[in-house]
Amino acid sequence: MKKFILSLDQGTTSSRAIVFDSNGLPVATAQKEFTQFFPQPGWVEHDPEEIWSTQAGVALEAITKAGLESVNIAAIGITNQRETTIVWNRKTGKPVYNAIVWQDRRTAGFCDKLKNEGASRKILEKTGLILDAYFSATKVKWILDNVSGARKLAEDGLLAFGTVDSWLVWNLTKGKLHITDVSNASRTMLFNIHSLEWDEELLRLFDIPASMLPDVRSSSEIYGMTSGQFSSAIPISGIAGDQQSALFGQMCIDPGMVKNTYGTGCFMMMNIGKNPIESKNKLLTTVAWKIGNETIYALEGSIFIGGAVVQWLRDGLGNYQKIKRY
Repeated sequence: MKKFILSLDQGTTSSRAIVFDSNGLPVATAQKEFTQFFPQPGWVEHDPEEIWSTQAGVALEAITKAGLESVNIAAIGITNQRETTIVWNRKTGKPVYNAIVWQDRRTAGFCDKLKNEGASRKILEKTGLILDAYFSATKVKWILDNVSGARKLAEDGLLAFGTVDSWLVWNLTKGKLHITDVSNASRTMLFNIHSLEWDEELLRLFDIPASMLPDVRSSSEIYGMTSGQFSSAIPISGIAGDQQSALFGQMCIDPGMVKNTYGTGCFMMMNIGKNPIESKNKLLTTVAWKIGNETIYALEGSIFIGGAVVQWLRDGLGNYQKIKRY
């Protein structure tokens, strides 16, 4: 029987699924936008349930468009918007708050406080990241400090934190797996990119219980099987943050190779090989991927607003006809 790969691409403004054949060629695709919430200036949120429902929906749609059944799918690979933070109840599987999106700036003041206290250097040395509201750590802390009852639930071991990949795998496996891969973990500001482990000192700094964290896996392995979404179980066998997966997908597999991609934002990333090198120009050092026992690192520069400004012009200002005309 011919086998196919189902790729789930959970992005900042839409969820997409693509079915690839054994030659790596796309045979069917499906995509659906979801709601962007802006509760206050500088705040950006998503509904985690809508993230899941749109992603599950387009996965089934793509398989159907390809004229296939789940038994034809050899494996599922996941790529996702990074840093976006979801906290949910382990017993109910329900989020305790909306997903706080990577673009969100509500914790910028807390980051300034940590900078004034001299935490920047330690965070950079451990994580390769510049202390900023961009990353997940301060978003998790905000949820624990501002959602009623959340911190107590977390201290009792009842809350789970994850980036979007973790949330998708949790739902695909009906709560059997709470995992992430190294590329996503390296974007949380809680992960030591040298030891490839969650950092206890950083967890104390951000006051986040270790029990909330997902297990960290490589970017390519069989993590487990889907449960209930498809007519037959499908192996989940790949996870990578969207920019890291783009680096790999553009075949930047040798040190010095660079990709630049244009989507919601614009992101430059360069493969720097097996050793994490600190940038002299305030680029981020991040884990690109881990396959087998080999970990590859990258330098990254980010522009937060790219295609998102076109969506804002369309939805926020109602200028769709003008955009269409030009």
